[in-house]
Amino acid sequence: MRPPRPSDRHSGLTAAEVARHIARGEVNDVPVRSSRSLSEIVRANVFTRFNAIIGVLWAIMFFVAPIQDTLFGFVIIANTGIGIIQEWRAKRTLDGLAVIGEAKPTVRRDGVAAEISTSEIVLGDLIELGPGDKVVVDGEMVEADSIEVDESLLTGEADPVLKRPGDQVMSGSFVVVGGGAFRATKVGRDAYAAQLAEEASRFTLVDSELRNGISTILKYVTWMMIPTALGLIISQLVVKQTDFKNSIARTVGGIVPMIPEGLVLLTSVAFAIGVIRLGRKQCLVQELPAIEGLARVDVVCLDKTGTLTEGGMDVRELRPLNGADVTYVRQVLGAIGQSDPRPNASLQAIIDAYRDESGRWPVTKALPFSSVRKYSGAAFGEAGGESPRWLLGAPDVLLASDDPALAEIDHLNQQGLRVLLLARTDSELDAPDAAYGARATALVVLEQRLRPDAADTLAYFAEQDVAAKVISGDNAVSVGAVAGKLGLPGAEHTVDARQLPAERAEMAEALDSGAVFGRVTPQQKRDMVGALQSRGHTVAMTGDGVNDVLALKDADIGVSMGSGSEATRAVAQIVLLNNSFSTLPSVVAEGRRVIGNITRVATLFLTKTVYSVLLAILVACFQVEYPFLPRHLTLLSTLTIGIPAFFLALAPNTERARPHFVRRVMRYAIPSGVIAAIATFATYLLARSYYSGPDALNAETSAATLTLFLVSMWVLAIVARPYTWWRICLVVSMGAAFLVVLAVPWLQHFFALKLVGTTMPWAAVAIAVVASAALEFCWRWVGRRYPA
Repeated sequence: MRPPRPSDRHSGLTAAEVARHIARGEVNDVPVRSSRSLSEIVRANVFTRFNAIIGVLWAIMFFVAPIQDTLFGFVIIANTGIGIIQEWRAKRTLDGLAVIGEAKPTVRRDGVAAEISTSEIVLGDLIELGPGDKVVVDGEMVEADSIEVDESLLTGEADPVLKRPGDQVMSGSFVVVGGGAFRATKVGRDAYAAQLAEEASRFTLVDSELRNGISTILKYVTWMMIPTALGLIISQLVVKQTDFKNSIARTVGGIVPMIPEGLVLLTSVAFAIGVIRLGRKQCLVQELPAIEGLARVDVVCLDKTGTLTEGGMDVRELRPLNGADVTYVRQVLGAIGQSDPRPNASLQAIIDAYRDESGRWPVTKALPFSSVRKYSGAAFGEAGGESPRWLLGAPDVLLASDDPALAEIDHLNQQGLRVLLLARTDSELDAPDAAYGARATALVVLEQRLRPDAADTLAYFAEQDVAAKVISGDNAVSVGAVAGKLGLPGAEHTVDARQLPAERAEMAEALDSGAVFGRVTPQQKRDMVGALQSRGHTVAMTGDGVNDVLALKDADIGVSMGSGSEATRAVAQIVLLNNSFSTLPSVVAEGRRVIGNITRVATLFLTKTVYSVLLAILVACFQVEYPFLPRHLTLLSTLTIGIPAFFLALAPNTERARPHFVRRVMRYAIPSGVIAAIATFATYLLARSYYSGPDALNAETSAATLTLFLVSMWVLAIVARPYTWWRICLVVSMGAAFLVVLAVPWLQHFFALKLVGTTMPWAAVAIAVVASAALEFCWRWVGRRYPA
């Protein structure tokens, strides 16, 4: 590309130049995907290790057994289809939300600035920057107005870097203060952070304790299955000289239930439905494990501005100080407002109030607002040759600690009002000591608009044992007053962050005991998140401004408002597109529903795996026929696991997620599976000694099936607690369905289930009752002995 001519250096490309770049393929065409493609979804759901095993067994069963014994294969097809459809729905929801939440940089072409999609940027485009804007491609600064860029997300260096014309800027960095424009020198995959950005924004079902735990369990299950299945095959085909086809069928019937195939599917479906539910509430989940992470949160750090209060403010009062002329002060404030092309909420309120009273003086120098120094500044060329310098910012920063005006300001802060001080200085605006010796001229009293939903949201967190910490750069007393109006516990005890200890342990102790912190710098926000994490807390951070980026990045879960800066939306895992703080409880509740319910139903699946493995071992050791055909275990799995697990996994659940998923599941699944296997095998051995004749094996199988069903139903009854009307109906209906199978002749024949006589069936029930009592005792003992 030719270098830009001086005449067109600040007007951007022409339409003809843009067309030439597009024709040459010099476009920022990095595909930022929020989800897997359809082909990837199909592959991930179809080509699994367990589907391969079941597929082979299913194919074998077609040649050796009737259709009833191949039902397990059709169930897998249905489950896989459901998984694909649900994830595809989640993909469409996420893709649609990603487009809504996509950052649209302002690009100057033919001298006209307009917002365009990131993917429409071409090489050589002139892109404007302001506070909070993310640098979307690599480039070279062309215009710079006191612009400072934070490159910490790329380099780890926390201090912002002052940029001048000719300096390089890298994609992935963002503007802290000031403004300017840069020319794109690298676009698409050539840009520094393009690959990182693509990977970071991809929808994924991995990297969560829940899914990692399930993967660990499946790994151990696989290793257990191999020797157990081999032993079962040898015992049924070699040692037992029975009918070959029947032996094959019973061997497969022993292997299939060892596979907890539905657990992976149900986890994916639960997560996908969670994404869809949150999507309907205009909540973009940029990283799926964030749903799980927020469910584990026990501390949420809230930035006051934009979270507890709405972005806009109103000027309530102007109080001149030290005999200042009120008309002149209004003109100064109006001129300061006109000096900043990208005003923050406070300055916008001043612009709205004094736009028509501006002195219309030429700006000789401007200093953008910085959350670090807590003030902005401007110098004007007034009539008569004067060029006074003005500072506008936090009174307790611009005034000496013993200034009498601070008492008046404290009184206003206690009412929840925000106060800015207009002061005149003789120092250079960008001097480190510009505020030293500044002369107070006027107080600007601003009224913040409270979010109508903030009080209810804070109440929800209190009910759910989630500690809320308000962390703001504003005056601590003012922040405390706002929090107090919203009913935040502990709001009356505010802490000025400038007095916080720097040592992490001491800071963590102060944070645990306090709830409202004011005058917090961006670096302090980051340190506070780290201090809380050092105490074992899972921390969520909400914010919408550039000063929140570092803390959002370091928090376990970052939550950004949709109207927030591009930088905050880029690093946050969750974006509230409707800017509604009240959506946050829905996200917490969705995460708790997913994690709590998957933990609950995982016990059902793994109990089946444990008793299936143990039954196979017992059969091999005792050298007897395997008691079940695939149809029997398909029926049992459907009624005691498959159908109930689907409803339980999608039910409401407000219990806070706890760590150690594998340990919490296996501490119940192992004893439950062992008790079920021993009870079932005992019934089977008893039936073998009781029945004789050509149909004895079917009668023995039916008795063993009855015991296993009743014990599995008791496991389901325990897992379904605490009971509600629909949970009771669920358990009762599953039991009724089994009774229908036993009572209807054609179903008896289809499932090869027929109880013979009365003695053995009642003995099977008695053994199941004893086993259920043992289950009840065991669950209670484990709960006391090994609490989660």
